[in-house]
Order: sequence, then structure tokens, then C-alpha cells
Amino acid sequence: MNVGLVGNRRYQAMDQILDALKAEAPKLGVELFLESKLGGAAPGTGAKPLDGAPLDVLISLGGDGTLLRGARLACLRGIPILGVNLGRLGFLAAAGPGAAVDTLRRVVSGAYTIESRLALTARVGAGAECLAVNDVVIHKGGIARIIRISVVVDGQEVGVYSGDGIIVATPTGSTAYSMSAGGPIVVPGVDALVITAICPHTLAVRPLVVSASATLVLRVLDPVPAPEELLVSIDGQVTAKLAPQQEVTVVRAAQPVLLARADAESFFVRLRAKLQWGDLSDRQG
Repeated sequence: MNVGLVGNRRYQAMDQILDALKAEAPKLGVELFLESKLGGAAPGTGAKPLDGAPLDVLISLGGDGTLLRGARLACLRGIPILGVNLGRLGFLAAAGPGAAVDTLRRVVSGAYTIESRLALTARVGAGAECLAVNDVVIHKGGIARIIRISVVVDGQEVGVYSGDGIIVATPTGSTAYSMSAGGPIVVPGVDALVITAICPHTLAVRPLVVSASATLVLRVLDPVPAPEELLVSIDGQVTAKLAPQQEVTVVRAAQPVLLARADAESFFVRLRAKLQWGDLSDRQG
């Protein structure tokens, strides 16, 4: 079995975890492939470089940001990704740092489940498509003034949103930036997208839930800040500049993200544990 590893070197436990995985892999008949950030191309590491490697599964070592980066790669390759959380929240990850080796064993034995999560593709103008797992966000840079964004769903005009920007989130992304901006939490199996305004100028503006099959067209109207202040962000990681009046088209991606889990936790268990969902009687201390 070929297992890829992506990770974030800033975590103190990373070297120990990598050493443990490299020691265990031969016993399990696993060949490890590491991205360059983890030293995958360095001789004597006990692993091969990740780029272009034929993989069966991808394991993310880090926080949710690392998992999102790996999830886009896994989605494009049509393989599952499983997260080992080394960060603080780790809402998407399936295991903690102490369970990294056990996670690899579970992957080899097939003792995991897969959640199919819808992803998005976004195109700025006639440019290339970008894959998003959490969200596509139009926002401004450092100038403290509102922008006006026209929103069209399946050819029908929803209206013009005035504020700091707008978020189009998947159910996976509904617990991220969209939630912080007042959007609803959407259970992962629901086939829907959430449109959430960022600091809307009009109090009557509320988050909107639309079908996941819809085609969304977003366009920033005049007047606008300086052109360099208009940005499109993908999962808060990939950013591109946006020209005034340039359209951003958002649709469902052709392939879903295959999010693997080696535990039996339900989505609602994670809500209670990670987001402190529920009343105070559910909390300790």
C-alpha cells in the first residue's frame, strides 16, 4: 500500500511522529511518500517524494489548515484523506498525535469509514478553476469601506450585498468562516451551499441556503476600493486578485472529498466536544 503524508513542520511532535511512522511502515508493507515540506526528497529518510506518486490514501499531520490543503490534493486524485490532529481544534481530523501509528495500522487493515463531502470549484473570469473544500470568499484588503457584490443563483438575481465581503461555504465549511460570520451549521450529508455576508451593511441580510447543484455568479460592483484590495480566497489559503466587475463563478466540484475517519465519533459528538455545543451541564471544569 502506498500512503502519502502531508504536514506542517511547525509542530514540535512532527519529527517523533514521522520517525515512528517510518519505523512502522515496513512492518505493515506500506511505502511512505512525503511531501517536500516534510523532507520527502531527502536521502536516507526512509520515504519517497510525494509529487506524482501513485497513492492509495493520504494522511494529514497538522491542524485543520493542513488537512484542507491535503484534502484538495486528495480530491483531485480521487483518494481518501485521514487527519491526525496536531493543532488546537482539529474539527476535521480523526485522531490525535498519540494515535498516528495506530491510524496507519487502521488504514492498512481497512478499519476506517469514509464520509463523502462535496467540494466547490471557483473560476475568476475566464481563468482556471480552483478547488475549494471549505469555502470561496470575496473580500477586501486593508481599506475600511464596504464593497457591493451582486449575487445570482441559477440565472436569477438574489440581490446586491453591501458589506465586507461574501462567503460561499460547503457543509464542511459551514463550521468555519461562515459560522463565525453568523451562518448556520449544516450537517455534512445535506446537499446544500451556504451564502453568508461578511458584516452586511443592512441588518435584514441573512445567510441563504441554496441547492448544491446551483450555479452561483458573484460580481463586485462599482464603486470599489483600489483594485489590489479586491481578493478571492479559497479555503483561506489560496488567494487571487479580483478586478472590479469581474465575475466569480462557483459550482459543485465534479468529485467529492473522501474524508476518512478511524473513530466512531458522529458529527454531533464532534460538535459537542470541539465547539462546546449544548448547555453548561455538558462541560467539565
